Amino acid sequence: MPSVFVQGRPVDSYPPLAPDARRGSVRRITEVGEGVLHKPCRDVTEFGPDLAALIDDMFLTMYVADGAGLAANQVGVDLRLFVYDCPDDDGVRHVGHIVNPVLEPLDPAGRRLLDENEGCLSVPGAVMDVPRPDRAVVRGLDKDGEPLVIEGTGYFARCLAHETDHVNGHVYLDRLSKRERKDALRQVADRREEVFARRAVKEAALGK
Repeated sequence: MPSVFVQGRPVDSYPPLAPDARRGSVRRITEVGEGVLHKPCRDVTEFGPDLAALIDDMFLTMYVADGAGLAANQVGVDLRLFVYDCPDDDGVRHVGHIVNPVLEPLDPAGRRLLDENEGCLSVPGAVMDVPRPDRAVVRGLDKDGEPLVIEGTGYFARCLAHETDHVNGHVYLDRLSKRERKDALRQVADRREEVFARRAVKEAALGK
Protein backbone atom coordinates (compact mmCIF):
# COMPACT_ATOMS: atom_id res chain seq x y z
CA MET A 1 0.00 0.00 0.00
CA PRO A 2 1.60 3.33 -1.00
CA SER A 3 2.08 5.73 1.91
CA VAL A 4 1.72 8.95 -0.13
CA PHE A 5 -0.77 10.06 -2.77
CA VAL A 6 -0.03 13.28 -4.69
CA GLN A 7 -2.97 14.72 -6.65
CA GLY A 8 -4.72 11.40 -6.03
CA ARG A 9 -1.90 9.31 -7.53
CA PRO A 10 0.43 7.02 -5.54
CA VAL A 11 4.12 8.01 -5.42
CA ASP A 12 7.12 6.11 -4.07
CA SER A 13 8.59 8.95 -2.05
CA TYR A 14 7.83 12.57 -1.23
CA PRO A 15 9.57 15.28 0.80
CA PRO A 16 8.18 16.43 4.21
CA LEU A 17 7.00 19.70 2.63
CA ALA A 18 5.46 19.88 -0.85
CA PRO A 19 8.06 21.41 -3.25
CA ASP A 20 5.47 24.11 -4.12
CA ALA A 21 6.07 25.63 -0.67
CA ARG A 22 9.74 26.31 -1.47
CA ARG A 23 8.65 28.78 -4.16
CA GLY A 24 5.95 30.40 -2.04
CA SER A 25 5.62 33.41 0.24
CA VAL A 26 3.66 33.46 3.48
CA ARG A 27 0.33 35.28 3.30
CA ARG A 28 -1.87 36.56 6.11
CA ILE A 29 -4.61 34.12 7.13
CA THR A 30 -8.10 35.65 7.27
CA GLU A 31 -10.16 35.17 10.42
CA VAL A 32 -13.79 34.35 11.10
CA GLY A 33 -15.91 37.49 10.69
CA GLU A 34 -14.03 38.75 7.62
CA GLY A 35 -16.38 39.04 4.64
CA VAL A 36 -14.34 36.95 2.19
CA LEU A 37 -14.84 33.85 4.39
CA HIS A 38 -18.61 34.17 4.52
CA LYS A 39 -19.64 34.31 0.88
CA PRO A 40 -19.24 31.78 -1.95
CA CYS A 41 -16.02 32.18 -3.94
CA ARG A 42 -15.80 32.77 -7.70
CA ASP A 43 -14.89 29.99 -10.11
CA VAL A 44 -11.30 30.01 -11.33
CA THR A 45 -11.40 30.78 -15.07
CA GLU A 46 -7.74 31.65 -15.74
CA PHE A 47 -5.08 28.97 -15.53
CA GLY A 48 -1.46 30.07 -15.65
CA PRO A 49 1.47 31.45 -13.66
CA ASP A 50 -0.65 33.60 -11.31
CA LEU A 51 -2.70 30.59 -10.22
CA ALA A 52 0.44 28.46 -9.80
CA ALA A 53 2.05 31.19 -7.66
CA LEU A 54 -1.06 31.44 -5.48
CA ILE A 55 -0.93 27.66 -4.90
CA ASP A 56 2.78 27.92 -3.91
CA ASP A 57 1.94 30.67 -1.40
CA MET A 58 -0.99 28.67 -0.02
CA PHE A 59 1.18 25.59 0.59
CA LEU A 60 3.81 27.57 2.49
CA THR A 61 1.16 29.48 4.48
CA MET A 62 -0.55 26.19 5.40
CA TYR A 63 2.73 24.67 6.65
CA VAL A 64 3.65 27.76 8.69
CA ALA A 65 0.24 27.53 10.40
CA ASP A 66 0.50 23.71 10.90
CA GLY A 67 -2.66 23.16 8.85
CA ALA A 68 -3.87 20.09 6.96
CA GLY A 69 -5.71 22.15 4.33
CA LEU A 70 -6.13 25.78 3.27
CA ALA A 71 -8.66 27.44 0.96
CA ALA A 72 -7.91 30.54 -1.14
CA ASN A 73 -10.37 32.74 0.77
CA GLN A 74 -8.35 31.94 3.91
CA VAL A 75 -5.57 34.04 2.36
CA GLY A 76 -8.09 36.68 1.26
CA VAL A 77 -8.48 35.51 -2.36
CA ASP A 78 -12.04 35.08 -3.57
CA LEU A 79 -11.45 31.95 -5.72
CA ARG A 80 -12.65 28.33 -5.55
CA LEU A 81 -9.39 26.57 -4.76
CA PHE A 82 -7.77 24.72 -1.89
CA VAL A 83 -4.52 22.92 -1.07
CA TYR A 84 -4.05 20.02 1.36
CA ASP A 85 -1.40 17.85 3.02
CA CYS A 86 -3.40 15.54 5.20
CA PRO A 87 -3.25 11.98 6.54
CA ASP A 88 -6.22 9.63 6.48
CA ASP A 89 -7.06 7.28 9.37
CA ASP A 90 -4.75 4.59 7.92
CA GLY A 91 -1.73 6.90 8.09
CA VAL A 92 -1.62 7.40 4.32
CA ARG A 93 -0.57 10.97 3.42
CA HIS A 94 -2.50 12.92 0.77
CA VAL A 95 -0.97 16.03 -0.83
CA GLY A 96 -2.33 18.25 -3.58
CA HIS A 97 -4.55 21.08 -4.73
CA ILE A 98 -7.96 21.21 -6.35
CA VAL A 99 -9.50 24.04 -8.37
CA ASN A 100 -13.28 24.62 -8.56
CA PRO A 101 -14.00 21.73 -6.17
CA VAL A 102 -17.47 20.18 -5.95
CA LEU A 103 -18.29 17.69 -3.19
CA GLU A 104 -20.32 14.78 -4.55
CA PRO A 105 -23.51 13.97 -2.64
CA LEU A 106 -23.13 10.52 -1.08
CA ASP A 107 -25.93 8.00 -0.71
CA PRO A 108 -27.07 8.48 2.92
CA ALA A 109 -27.49 4.70 3.26
CA GLY A 110 -23.82 4.09 2.52
CA ARG A 111 -22.21 6.71 4.75
CA ARG A 112 -21.39 6.95 8.44
CA LEU A 113 -21.26 10.28 10.24
CA LEU A 114 -18.21 10.68 12.45
CA ASP A 115 -18.38 13.22 15.25
CA GLU A 116 -14.75 14.19 15.70
CA ASN A 117 -12.52 17.11 16.56
CA GLU A 118 -12.14 19.79 13.95
CA GLY A 119 -10.14 23.01 13.93
CA CYS A 120 -9.65 25.76 11.38
CA LEU A 121 -6.75 28.12 10.69
CA SER A 122 -9.28 30.97 10.38
CA VAL A 123 -10.71 30.15 13.83
CA PRO A 124 -7.34 30.15 15.61
CA GLY A 125 -7.15 28.04 18.76
CA ALA A 126 -10.65 26.54 18.75
CA VAL A 127 -11.31 22.80 18.41
CA MET A 128 -14.87 21.43 18.34
CA ASP A 129 -16.65 18.17 17.50
CA VAL A 130 -18.26 18.44 14.05
CA PRO A 131 -20.24 15.59 12.42
CA ARG A 132 -18.92 14.73 8.93
CA PRO A 133 -19.33 11.71 6.64
CA ASP A 134 -16.46 9.19 6.86
CA ARG A 135 -16.00 9.33 3.08
CA ALA A 136 -15.76 12.21 0.58
CA VAL A 137 -15.41 12.49 -3.19
CA VAL A 138 -14.45 15.87 -4.64
CA ARG A 139 -14.40 16.65 -8.36
CA GLY A 140 -12.59 19.61 -9.85
CA LEU A 141 -9.53 20.58 -11.90
CA ASP A 142 -5.79 20.86 -11.37
CA LYS A 143 -3.83 24.08 -11.91
CA ASP A 144 -3.47 23.26 -15.62
CA GLY A 145 -7.23 22.87 -16.02
CA GLU A 146 -7.14 19.04 -16.23
CA PRO A 147 -10.04 17.14 -14.60
CA LEU A 148 -9.36 15.71 -11.16
CA VAL A 149 -11.24 13.41 -8.77
CA ILE A 150 -10.00 13.09 -5.19
CA GLU A 151 -11.45 10.54 -2.78
CA GLY A 152 -10.82 10.42 0.93
CA THR A 153 -11.82 8.49 4.04
CA GLY A 154 -11.66 9.31 7.75
CA TYR A 155 -9.71 12.42 8.67
CA PHE A 156 -8.86 13.16 5.02
CA ALA A 157 -12.58 13.00 4.10
CA ARG A 158 -13.17 15.56 6.88
CA CYS A 159 -10.47 17.79 5.38
CA LEU A 160 -11.99 17.60 1.86
CA ALA A 161 -15.47 18.46 3.19
CA HIS A 162 -14.14 21.27 5.41
CA GLU A 163 -12.17 22.93 2.58
CA THR A 164 -15.05 22.59 0.10
CA ASP A 165 -17.26 24.29 2.72
CA HIS A 166 -14.78 27.21 2.71
CA VAL A 167 -15.04 27.84 -1.03
CA ASN A 168 -18.83 27.78 -0.63
CA GLY A 169 -18.58 30.54 1.99
CA HIS A 170 -19.01 28.41 5.13
CA VAL A 171 -16.79 27.93 8.18
CA TYR A 172 -17.25 24.94 10.46
CA LEU A 173 -18.80 27.19 13.14
CA ASP A 174 -21.84 27.39 10.82
CA ARG A 175 -22.43 23.69 11.54
CA LEU A 176 -22.53 24.17 15.32
CA SER A 177 -25.34 25.10 17.70
CA LYS A 178 -25.40 28.65 19.10
CA ARG A 179 -23.99 27.43 22.40
CA GLU A 180 -21.16 25.47 20.74
CA ARG A 181 -20.32 28.43 18.55
CA LYS A 182 -20.01 30.65 21.65
CA ASP A 183 -17.72 28.05 23.20
CA ALA A 184 -15.52 28.00 20.07
CA LEU A 185 -15.22 31.81 20.02
CA ARG A 186 -14.31 31.76 23.72
CA GLN A 187 -11.49 29.32 22.90
CA VAL A 188 -10.27 31.73 20.19
CA ALA A 189 -10.20 34.60 22.67
CA ASP A 190 -8.15 32.48 25.10
CA ARG A 191 -5.68 30.91 22.65
CA ARG A 192 -5.33 33.23 19.66
CA GLU A 193 -2.11 34.94 20.84
CA GLU A 194 -0.48 31.58 21.57
CA VAL A 195 -1.40 30.33 18.08
CA PHE A 196 0.10 33.42 16.42
CA ALA A 197 3.30 33.08 18.46
CA ARG A 198 3.65 29.47 17.27
CA ARG A 199 3.14 30.51 13.64
CA ALA A 200 5.83 33.20 13.95
CA VAL A 201 8.34 30.61 15.26
CA LYS A 202 7.48 28.22 12.41
CA GLU A 203 7.75 30.98 9.80
CA ALA A 204 11.24 31.88 11.10
CA ALA A 205 12.24 28.18 11.05
CA LEU A 206 11.14 27.78 7.42
CA GLY A 207 13.44 30.67 6.57
CA LYS A 208 10.92 32.96 4.89
